[in-house]
Amino acid sequence: MNTRQLPIKAILVTACLTLAATLLVLNFAGGERKLEEHVQHEYALQDPQYQRALSVLLGPPILPGNRFEALHNGDEIFPPMLEAIRSAKHSITFETYIYWSGDIGRAFADALAERARAGVPVHVLLDWVGSSKIDEDVLAELESAGVQVRQFHKPAWYDLGRMNNRTHRKLLVVDGRVGFTGGVGIAPEWTGNAQDAEHWRDSHFKAEGPVVAQMQAVFMDNWIKVSNEVLHGERYFPALAPVGSGRAQVFSSSPSGGSESMHLMYLLSIAAATRSIDLASAYFVPDELTIEALVGAMKRGVRVRIITPGPIIDAQTVRAASRASWGPLLEAGAEISEYQPTMFHCKVFVVDELLVSVGSTNFDNRSFRLNDEANLNIYDAGFAEEQTVQFEADLKNSKRITLQAWQDRPLKEKAMEHLASVLSAQL
Repeated sequence: MNTRQLPIKAILVTACLTLAATLLVLNFAGGERKLEEHVQHEYALQDPQYQRALSVLLGPPILPGNRFEALHNGDEIFPPMLEAIRSAKHSITFETYIYWSGDIGRAFADALAERARAGVPVHVLLDWVGSSKIDEDVLAELESAGVQVRQFHKPAWYDLGRMNNRTHRKLLVVDGRVGFTGGVGIAPEWTGNAQDAEHWRDSHFKAEGPVVAQMQAVFMDNWIKVSNEVLHGERYFPALAPVGSGRAQVFSSSPSGGSESMHLMYLLSIAAATRSIDLASAYFVPDELTIEALVGAMKRGVRVRIITPGPIIDAQTVRAASRASWGPLLEAGAEISEYQPTMFHCKVFVVDELLVSVGSTNFDNRSFRLNDEANLNIYDAGFAEEQTVQFEADLKNSKRITLQAWQDRPLKEKAMEHLASVLSAQL
């Protein structure tokens, strides 16, 4: 062997290791500076100051004149979405984290392709990681029909540092007038009616009225990033007259612009609570600030109820990390329950029977700091009452975890949960 080759090989190995370490740091660093200050209770949720804070400090204005419909499980969720797509006359914009395969994937592809062939502009934004299982023939059908398909943060050698930033948003807007958001992906797991372990429990929400323009604007935020194309004009942003009495805003966050805003929205809402907090969360891995905020609320007399997945879950590490954090919450009086019949994928946050926040955001660091997320915040007592009724129906299918039961879990289980909690910054 030529001895002069050794330094060259050593240099190459060092360069490769340096590159790998750099990419690791870029992908697993937390992004923007983390919140470190506890959000104090200064006003109630019903106080106009709370809504000013969410409108002026953190997000877009809260708009009146909207109408909402809650859809539970695939049998209720997918037919209205497909009907809206098939009725499109001017435009369709669709962003989702998961688009896999199966009959439901084919149904969406057929509906989107048919509208594109009819001359309706159709724009589909898929997360590269979340939708990696999509059938190639589905992509081929969409593209051959004229659907504009883009993939969010598809790896490129010059941009590998962004691989850990995914779009987790789930947005469908048709003709700029009707929008859908919530927890569902396009995959067989979301079909049916949560009747068994293969069919998940989830909720999605339909919105009409002025707030749909905000939903469209959130889609445009990422569409511009992936396509460098600005979609505008009446086919995307028509004038929207009031259609109901609900007040709402579409709240978004992204590591590239305000990664902590969603986290802060939740903290402000918890701090403003005076009566009740009901949280349905598919992935509940609260950080110290969130735990402190929830404990503080309970000390003020706020009832806190939480539903998370039980043994049937697609990410056991997340469940373990979640359970590791429950001690202070249970000690303070939180009612924590695990859903039993199937995977529980809901993401619904109800405060003081007035605010309902729904969308793609999980209660974990990945949603708060790493992913692009979008939530629909609804300020409507009647709608909040409906979601409370649904929450309590889910409670009947859940197992309450008492403080004693949590303390008495096996040592092996505690050890595994402690190990999982070390990874909580990436969960």
